[in-house]
Amino acid sequence: MSLPAGAILAGGSSSRMGTGTKALSVLGGRPMLSHVIERLQHQVDLMLLSTGDDNSPFKDFDLPMVNDIAERHRGPLTGLCSALEYLEKHNGPQWLLLVPCDAPFLPLDLASRLLTAAQKQGTPVAVANYAQQLQPTFSLWHSSVSSTVRDAVMAQGQPGLKHLVSDLPNTVVDWDVSQWSPFFNVNTPQQLATAESRLDLCAPDAT
Repeated sequence: MSLPAGAILAGGSSSRMGTGTKALSVLGGRPMLSHVIERLQHQVDLMLLSTGDDNSPFKDFDLPMVNDIAERHRGPLTGLCSALEYLEKHNGPQWLLLVPCDAPFLPLDLASRLLTAAQKQGTPVAVANYAQQLQPTFSLWHSSVSSTVRDAVMAQGQPGLKHLVSDLPNTVVDWDVSQWSPFFNVNTPQQLATAESRLDLCAPDAT
């Protein structure tokens, strides 16, 4: 099974964290983004950083950086669209795994489970589901939906990523509920402290 590409959504606002760039918040003595990269690197053939409109905070990570194609429309949907177009221009993999920069415990089998499910069901989109909550920023997209994604970005009033998932043929992949959610997002200083307390229990060699 060929590995997909991976795109880390790192261009969002950090207003609730009180820092300039949430992805660079220090967790376990290093940037939170480093934890995401570590858990993602063996799952994908190529890793991209979706940086919105500012690459400067991420130059030390030595990864291809993708700017938003539409200045007026920000957010995960635009990040997805921009990454798909990057892969098309650079003859990248046909599948793209999307993950957020603030998920330091993302599943180590995320790509394989979503890809297996999508191919088995014959759908161009697969999305994780945890505790009866759809996780659209943990999702897999085939290049065949690139034009549909772009149309959604350019459309006025488009609600976003979850709405687009529901509009396309998709496969939902359920994760067992556990004590520590692998889809835990860090959006506040309090959540960063919680993530700090979980580091040893949720380290890659402990899962």
